[in-house]
Amino acid sequence: MEKFVITGGTPLHGTVTISGAKNAAVAIVAATILCDEPCVLENVPEISDITICMKILRSMGAIVKRVTDNTYYFDTRCITETKVPYELARLMRASTYFLGTLLGRFHDACVAMPGGCDLGDRPIDQHLKAFTSLGAKHDLHNGEVHCYADELIGSQVYFDMNTVGGTINAIMAAVKAKGLTIIENAAKEPHIVDLANFLNSMGADIRGAGTDVIKIRGVSFLKGITYGIIPDQIEAGTYMVAAAATKGDVIIKNVIPKHLESITAKLRKIGVTVIENDESVEVRVDGPLIKTNIKTMPHPGFPTDMQPQFSTLLTLAEGTSVITDDIFDNRFKYVSELRRMGADISVDGTVAVIQGKGALQGAPVQATDLRAGAALIIAGLAASGVTEVENIHFVERGYENIDKKLEGIGAAIKRVVVADVDVDQMRMSG
Repeated sequence: MEKFVITGGTPLHGTVTISGAKNAAVAIVAATILCDEPCVLENVPEISDITICMKILRSMGAIVKRVTDNTYYFDTRCITETKVPYELARLMRASTYFLGTLLGRFHDACVAMPGGCDLGDRPIDQHLKAFTSLGAKHDLHNGEVHCYADELIGSQVYFDMNTVGGTINAIMAAVKAKGLTIIENAAKEPHIVDLANFLNSMGADIRGAGTDVIKIRGVSFLKGITYGIIPDQIEAGTYMVAAAATKGDVIIKNVIPKHLESITAKLRKIGVTVIENDESVEVRVDGPLIKTNIKTMPHPGFPTDMQPQFSTLLTLAEGTSVITDDIFDNRFKYVSELRRMGADISVDGTVAVIQGKGALQGAPVQATDLRAGAALIIAGLAASGVTEVENIHFVERGYENIDKKLEGIGAAIKRVVVADVDVDQMRMSG
């Protein structure tokens, strides 16, 4: 097991380059199953969730080869197994995407109920509703979902609630279904658009991705292509907040500024300078940070995946800030860890009230999920003294080489192997 040891209080300066988007990559890697020829993906992030996706593909018979850094070759024509190994499926939420791709190609899929970060109850009922609309049936047995159909027929899919995963799965199941599928109340996140662009580049007929209504006319063949995954808006936002929290000056490259609009708007509101260029943003702080209120919403609103990072930033601002986040049940689990560092945050259900103190102190803390881990790293960078962040495996699910990238812009952060204390003590006593 490893942890990050951070000596805080140093402003970040320099340039950092953003990796491929985690949320796009996990969907697109799974979608290679639908391709009838080999394909190549570029800008693939080197993160643990992608490693798991590739293990799943290989376990089912696919050929996955690394071409160069962040570029991979996929040949899924030789897949012979439509069941995702239970032990792999349980490691991440995005394993559900293999339901849509396997069902779309083979009309049969078996995947364990997903794992990942503990953010409360995240059922897949909307995913199954979409599959049912297309003519599939499903069973749940021993913690595994089995979806099957004689054939998939285009139909109308209406989601009762905003669901990114459900929208992605509906697209992947419908892309080879017979006839026209219309998805209403669809999610509009950038990674959904990226998935649609990937599939359309192979010959799919998907229109309206990024809007409330997506229309898909099924095709029988998808050709092989080379495709580059979009930059990660949440990774970019995280480094933007880190620059602001340390009162630094950082240029963040390989971004799509339009994807960052809600993040940029809030940073500017609390006194952060953000300068947008074609494929980069510069973030710096020249004066005090001031309070603000935030409510997370589906895209294009403020993303829930940036809420923990902004909560950390607002502990350093002047005044009282209020954050409302009702997207996931357990999004504020990390607050108790920030309190160890001197933060004054009270939580009532889906609302957090932050009394800005302007300073944090280093302390031993534990990441409770992916974005919480990023927030605690930011807290450590801004705090006085030394902060130790444990459970960094959560962070590595979505951030490529975060310690090396932070070191490159002046952070005092190092990765340390946590010794097994009990074994060491036994050796000493022996």
